[in-house]
Amino acid sequence: MRFAENKGAAADHMPGHQQWIERGLQDEVFLLVGSIAPGLGGAVLAHNTSLPQLRQRVAADPFVAHGVVTAEIVEIAPGAVDPRLDFLAPVA
Repeated sequence: MRFAENKGAAADHMPGHQQWIERGLQDEVFLLVGSIAPGLGGAVLAHNTSLPQLRQRVAADPFVAHGVVTAEIVEIAPGAVDPRLDFLAPVA
């Protein structure tokens, strides 16, 4: 998620954005949420969801809905995985 033309409205939508993040974590879809340095926006590592479901979830983020950020979903097909992240590897 990269800041967009309505970046100045971030404070207005922060409570809803934080609730959106909490919901994603509680639903066990978000594994990691953080900032893109230096202050360019944010990133979410999602798992355990379909692409259509993820698109719907991202569209429901108040930051996305109000043009504070633009979202890009990048699908990753793991080729090699550290054993600590084996749950991300495709099932054979």
